[in-house]
Amino acid sequence: MLHYRIKSKETVLAELEDRNQRCSQRKQGAVQLGKRLHAYILRNGFGMSLALATALVDMYGKCGEIRSARAIFDSMKNKDVMTWTAMISAYAQANCIDYAFQLFVQMRDNGVRPNELTMVSLLSLCAVNGALDMGKWFHAYIDKQGVEVDVILKTALIDMYAKCGDISGAQRLFSEAIDRDICTWNVMMAGYGMHGYGEKALKLFTEMETLGVKPNDITFIGALHACSHAGLVVEGKGLFEKMIHDFGLVPKVEHYGCMVDLLGRAGLLDEAYKMIESMPVTPNIAIWGAMLAACKIHKNSNMGELAARELLALEPQNCGYKVLMSNIYAAANRWNDVAGMRKAVKDTGIKKEPGMSSIEVNGLVHDFKMGDRAHPLIEKISEMLAEMSKKLKEAGYLPDTSVVLHNIDEEEKETALNYHSEKLAMAFGLISTAPGTPIRVVKNLRICDDCHTVTKLLSKIYKRVIIVRDRNRFHHFREGSCSCGGYW
Repeated sequence: MLHYRIKSKETVLAELEDRNQRCSQRKQGAVQLGKRLHAYILRNGFGMSLALATALVDMYGKCGEIRSARAIFDSMKNKDVMTWTAMISAYAQANCIDYAFQLFVQMRDNGVRPNELTMVSLLSLCAVNGALDMGKWFHAYIDKQGVEVDVILKTALIDMYAKCGDISGAQRLFSEAIDRDICTWNVMMAGYGMHGYGEKALKLFTEMETLGVKPNDITFIGALHACSHAGLVVEGKGLFEKMIHDFGLVPKVEHYGCMVDLLGRAGLLDEAYKMIESMPVTPNIAIWGAMLAACKIHKNSNMGELAARELLALEPQNCGYKVLMSNIYAAANRWNDVAGMRKAVKDTGIKKEPGMSSIEVNGLVHDFKMGDRAHPLIEKISEMLAEMSKKLKEAGYLPDTSVVLHNIDEEEKETALNYHSEKLAMAFGLISTAPGTPIRVVKNLRICDDCHTVTKLLSKIYKRVIIVRDRNRFHHFREGSCSCGGYW
């Protein structure tokens, strides 16, 4: 049975329009050229063959013009598998997950058999959204229908399992794979890294070398990320040197970003800053962003201010940096500076990205925002939150109110913490799934310190494995501990 999010028509159309606008802004140059070519075709009376129409659907989709792609798609009478795949791929690139899955159902109902490219697009959507049950359904469909599993589709399956939190499933598929290209190795290594298995990632790198598989730039990015998320500073430094001296690869800004992140997370802020100063390439937002995030972790407001200034010079309209700096000031009880930074955010007129947590239960994905009251089961969720709060206090939990930006009293801060989106998602998971089954939550932002502490305790109190994928990595909470070891 194929299920997914249930949303109103108005909500879906609004989201589609928003995505369309954001994609169009990034790709205006390309889409204008594409539109001129399309107009030339129409003016000169070219016959709209199936191949040409499919190419136009693909072009508009890749340029973010989803409505134009769909208009051409709908105007075609005899669509083949490539046409359907092009439209599904367009939705996948725009992360229009509902439309993509609906189109897949229509494709089947029209008697068109999907191919490996169709499944790659759908699996990528599952990976982005953390929809493991849906990804498993597609995997079973591939096996049942005998879809050819080439190296690209196999790699997409490994990526889906890894990004949906099932690293064991990814590892099993990787071990079974006979034909592996460099992308397959890279995906598995990145999977280990995002789950905090730095040692396994390094072991895989060694296996690559033994088998004579030559690593590329992306391989080292994955390996360095794995070191960063496991606190393997010495190993990371060794890899960076090996990349230059043993493989003759010139480090790009992405590799320096990994090193700054590695050093910063480990608390070596001065060393990280010296690396930025000595870089032969101009530091970008990723470099300074890693530095600012490290300053937040280690509560270094002075160096954080320096990184924030550099970031705002590069992207003055990005309020996210101001929000992160506000967090640093709040942790230091510098409330006047918090107020100033909040005013600066307000003056830009741009709203910060809201925290959102999702949980998949029985093929449906449920989204929660902080303080959300819109869910049909909100009363039961609130009751579970109250129970969670009581059991947490009995276990000795003390709220970390430093993560609340507002200068309000401690009781109000505790209330605000109780309604963070990931806590709402976990409460829903506890009332909606059988005892002992894992709970999987996907969050669009970095998990806060308080929610991290709470989730560790909840995993022990309710005897559940709780897997949280935040913006940076996976956290596997089990029996009161987390796989990240404090590196996130």
